[in-house]
Amino acid sequence: MSKHMKRLVAPKSWGIPRKTNTWVAKPRAGPHPVESSVPLIIVLRDMLKLCDNSREAKHILGTRGILIDGRIITDHKFPVGFMDVVSISKTGNNYRMFLDTHGRLKLSAISPEEAKTKLVRIENKVVLPKGKFQINLHDGRNIILAKNQYKTGDVLKIELPAQKILKQIPLKEGSLALLIAGSHPGSLVTVQSFEIKQGSSQNLIGFKEGFATVWDHVFVVGDKTPEIKLLEASAI
Repeated sequence: MSKHMKRLVAPKSWGIPRKTNTWVAKPRAGPHPVESSVPLIIVLRDMLKLCDNSREAKHILGTRGILIDGRIITDHKFPVGFMDVVSISKTGNNYRMFLDTHGRLKLSAISPEEAKTKLVRIENKVVLPKGKFQINLHDGRNIILAKNQYKTGDVLKIELPAQKILKQIPLKEGSLALLIAGSHPGSLVTVQSFEIKQGSSQNLIGFKEGFATVWDHVFVVGDKTPEIKLLEASAI
């Protein structure tokens, strides 16, 4: 697999100009796929405008003042994806990564209190020896539990960086959800119905807004009201 990427083939979710330069940094293998994440250097240079080039971005990271989900990151190619929290210790600014209605990754400013929590979706579960269960989450992390108490598709509100589970947000009728792919990315919808598919086809979820999509595209954010501050029109 190539370690390099041309701007012309960069994912549309990055929202970067295509013809200003030939090359662009490619995210390393990490918690998010290339298609749904952006390298940290682009976050610092193109989104937050903290520097003008990669040399300056590497210098900023070398000061150990950039945190992702409460952890210090020094790799300029680290992939930053949906719901990740970016914190700048020197300025005290905090941001959460969202998708806008055009499918582009955008940062939204949040308070220091909001930066202490994150929403993560349960992708699948694994049974471990001695009756324990491992839940695998959308951002690459996993949590080991003593009993099977959560369902695939549910979203957990966790504390950063300790990963302590604060709240379960189930995928059910009436739940509020953000769409993270498909024809309506970034849309806030209300779950109305479930259609179980046979075989390898994904189950369909219908919404009060009058359309449906597959399970993979649905990320629950609250029961009646969102558990987090959502993307604003002035997002970066």
